[in-house]
Formats: sequence, C-alpha cells, structure tokens
Amino acid sequence: MTLVAGVDSSTQSCKVVIRDLDTGAVVRTGRAPHPDGTSVDPERWWDALLAALAEAGGLADVAAISVGGQQHGMVALSSAGEVVRDALLWNDTRSAGAAADLIAEVGAIELAERTGLVPVASFTSTKLRWLRDAEPENAARVAAVALPHDWLTWRLRGYGPDGSSPLGPVLSELTTDRSDASGTGYWSAVTGEYDRDLLIAALGHDAVVPRVLGPGESAGAVHASVAGREDCIVGPGAGDNAAAGLGLGATVGDVVISLGTSGTVFAVTETSVPDATGTVAGFASASGEFLPLVCTLNASRVLDAFARVLGVGYDELGALALEAEPGAGGLTLVPYFEGERTPNLPDATATLSGMTLANTTRENMARAAIEGMLAAQAVGMEAILSAGVVAHRALLVGGSAQNPAVQAIAAQVFGIPVEVPEPGEYVAAGAAVQAAWALTGARPDWPLAVVAAPAVDTRPEIRAAYDAAAAAFLA
Repeated sequence: MTLVAGVDSSTQSCKVVIRDLDTGAVVRTGRAPHPDGTSVDPERWWDALLAALAEAGGLADVAAISVGGQQHGMVALSSAGEVVRDALLWNDTRSAGAAADLIAEVGAIELAERTGLVPVASFTSTKLRWLRDAEPENAARVAAVALPHDWLTWRLRGYGPDGSSPLGPVLSELTTDRSDASGTGYWSAVTGEYDRDLLIAALGHDAVVPRVLGPGESAGAVHASVAGREDCIVGPGAGDNAAAGLGLGATVGDVVISLGTSGTVFAVTETSVPDATGTVAGFASASGEFLPLVCTLNASRVLDAFARVLGVGYDELGALALEAEPGAGGLTLVPYFEGERTPNLPDATATLSGMTLANTTRENMARAAIEGMLAAQAVGMEAILSAGVVAHRALLVGGSAQNPAVQAIAAQVFGIPVEVPEPGEYVAAGAAVQAAWALTGARPDWPLAVVAAPAVDTRPEIRAAYDAAAAAFLA
C-alpha cells in the first residue's frame, strides 16, 4: 500500500491525515494544538506539526506529503532565516488602517484589476504595511516574506534559521502555490506574477518571495531527519479554502458553503472574477482555476446564541425549527451579532424583527435563527453569481451542515441542489490530494461520500423577508 499525507495547519490546531493512494481511504491521523491569539511564533506551528506527525505514525512509510494552511498570515524572515517578529494571523485586525491607506494610495479599482483583491485587514500586504509603519526597525530586517504553509514546507525540506536547521536559511528555496499567493495582495492569479511595486508599497522595500508552484508540482523532498527516509516528496501546499475545495473534489459549477464560526462561500471558476467593491476576493484555486470567495462573520455562532437562549442543544434546536413553517411565522433574523463583513458593516448588531404575541414561539425563533444564518450565506453566494458565475450544486460543509434542519432549510434558501458530504478534515484531505498529484503526476479521483441531498424546495418568501429586513442596515 502506497501512503500519502495531508496537513491542515489551521488557526486552532495542526491535523495530519494519512491516506491510501489508490482508494483515498484514511489510514491514520494525528493532531496537535496551536496557541491562542492572533499573533503567534511560527515555531509553535512547527512543534505542532512534528507532534501531529508523530501521533500519525510518522513519515517513514509515507511517499509524499503536502501542507494546507491558514491563509494570509505574515511570516517575516531575516537574511539569517529567523522570524523577525511573531506572525500576524489572518484574524489580526490591527492592519485595518493600513488596508485603508493602500486603497487610498493605489485605488480600489486598480488593486482589483492588478491582484483580484481590494485590501482588508486579513491580507498579507496590509500586515506588511502595518509592520512598516508601526515597527520600522523590524520591517527593515525583513529579507523574505512567506505564508504559514510556505514556511512549514520550507522547514519540512530542512531549511530554517541559521545554525538550527540542516540546510540553513536558503531563502531562495521558499515555495508557495497559486491559491496562497493569490491572497497576499501582491500577486495576480491572472498574470501568474508578483506585483513588486505593490510589495514595495506595503513593506517599504523589495524582499524575497516564494516561488509559485503549479498544481501537482513538487517542492522537493522532506529532509531525512524529519521523514526517516530520503525520498518523501513534498507537494506545493495550498491555502485552507483551496485545499478544502480539492478535498471535496469541487469543480467548475460547484459552490462550497462552509458553516464554521464564520461563513465562507467560494466557487471554482474558469475565469477570474474581479470585484472593485471588495465583496468578492479573487483568489486562485489549487487546481489551476480561480476561486472567487466571500466571507461572512456570522455562521454557526448564530445557532450557538439561539441554542443558549432557548436552553437546548443543536439537535433540539433543529427539531424545534422543523416544527415551524417556512418564514418562521413572520420572524426574521438579520444575524450581524459580531458586525458583518459581507456587507461591510463592522459595527452592526443583530436584529430579530416581526415579533408579535402570536408568533414569538420557541419553534419560530429556532427556525428564524437557521433561516437568517443561511440567508446571510446566500447573500455571499449571490455576490459571486452576480459576476456571471454559474452554479449547478452547493456543497454544504462544517459542523452545522450535519443538522437535518439546516439541510432542509438550505434547500429552501439557496435555490440550487444541495449536497452534504460526510464530516471530514477536508483541508488535510485536499493537501493529501496534492501529495498524490505530486507523486504520480495525476490528480487522484477519490470518491466523496455524501450523507444528505435534500430536494430543492425554493421558498422565495424567506429571502424576500430577509432582504427587506437587511436593507435597513444599508439605508
């Protein structure tokens, strides 16, 4: 049996999934936690990766590995390969002002045309600009800029800080892939080139940036001190959303809707979808296409709040919701509990409107929570579709997707066929796809197990009520 490994180095933890090359079956797994916070020493990621690999049984019998990782994080390296300061993660918002500065200097339309993105605090370019302005001495020391998955791939191959890694700080050996490069704010998925002028505008000077590998291209081999063998191939790696798309087998015509703490909606497209409003981020896929993406701030946390108020668990919340009629008797939730990113309303709060003595029931409140959460994701999906993207299927993933009420109501809100894959570590699964691709030269065709496919049951009244209630925030 030939084995390949995929890594998901996420905000919270590192997961390793080892799969059979022929069937895609999971053979063994490992996991290790990451520290809390939005500013983290990358060495803690390296420690977690080694621990997760050990728990998964190591790499001595593994032929290839690839790393999926949280996007956008800034790993700034000195000429000696040392981390200049703790990495700023995607969810570190201190660079919001820097994003506004870059937009003011270059212009939103031009930025969207040159990179597919309009900067927000999560993107790497804004973090570099913050470093330039807030910590100029640290900025001056930066010789190379990498993303989390780039840095971990480099370390796997034996490179790292001078004096503590087998092959030393060879910055020119840094590699990345299209998907992660497309989230930096200084690389174009259309041209396939770095925009050095934008990098300099952000950091204040030029720097080494990782070589961008194509889908299925090998970055090299894991160093024998890590793998216990000389010939364990390293795949190109990917940003987390793109890796999840690979793990799900998403192709052109698919829209992936991920219901985590926040919500993510992305599609696989053949052409780029630039958006000067910044609503849709024009990322690249890990398989050679494009990956327009919309992020919302409020997804599963909405159900958490209503389950807490009603004194129930997820299962009972769903059961209550299914006892109510579509439209929740006139109750409409606009779920901006923590502000919102799509639309851009950082200071907004949630509203539950349409309440009467007759319709304010536990059942209607539970249904309004699910309808509001899903309608907010539908707004994101429509932002992508408005650019001419055609969607034939929605793949609904995340913990909330396993709730029967969420599945049934999704079929009413989205208006296209909905499929719910079985729960899984899809970022790590996608990284394993990359590992297999780099090993064999062909993308594997592993099956996707679907646990639910509710019939399309479009209820336009749900969206009409939601749109009317949400319009008040945009007035």
